[in-house]
Amino acid sequence: MGLLDKLSGWLGLRKKEVNVMCLGLDNSGKTTIINQLKPTPAQEIVPTIGFNIEKFKSSSLSFTVFDMSGQGRYRNLWEHYYKESHAIIFVIDSSDKLRMVVAKEELDNLLNHEDICCKKIPVLFFANKMDLRDAMSSVKVTQMLCLENIKDKPWHICPSNAIKGEGLQEGLDWLQGNLFFKVDLEKKKRTSKKRTTREDKLRN
Repeated sequence: MGLLDKLSGWLGLRKKEVNVMCLGLDNSGKTTIINQLKPTPAQEIVPTIGFNIEKFKSSSLSFTVFDMSGQGRYRNLWEHYYKESHAIIFVIDSSDKLRMVVAKEELDNLLNHEDICCKKIPVLFFANKMDLRDAMSSVKVTQMLCLENIKDKPWHICPSNAIKGEGLQEGLDWLQGNLFFKVDLEKKKRTSKKRTTREDKLRN
């Protein structure tokens, strides 16, 4: 059973579709992380060209994970999938200090996009490749990306080693809690709206 199957079990929801975008620069470990989430991991990981779509189904949830290429010429594809996203996983190579500025630019572009800035969707950061000697701590990555400036969305950062699967469970635990809260809040809003409509009809 993959980690996303476990997540669907925890949520205990019926036929809820969740679209998750997995973003980050090339060679950050996005595809390796998604491979760990799959019910049956692939034996060989190859660089993503353009994007891959992975679908995971369980008795309660249907996940669609968009694994977007982080290569420069493909990053303009990201925005085409923002509108339908319910959560974002942003993967950072914590050992790549030279490109941390580029990662921040892409993150800022993401958060300021018109289809994202108005949505309170959860954003999970994986500070990946923590097993490498030159890796920065998750605290340092947080500082370099100025994550403290994100005030309008729930976010969380986890140190991870995608190859061994370390840190992924913690991240999904957090994502599960925030997706559950978001779905529960939407359900309450729908119930309240129906109640108001029913009361209006009775008064009329």
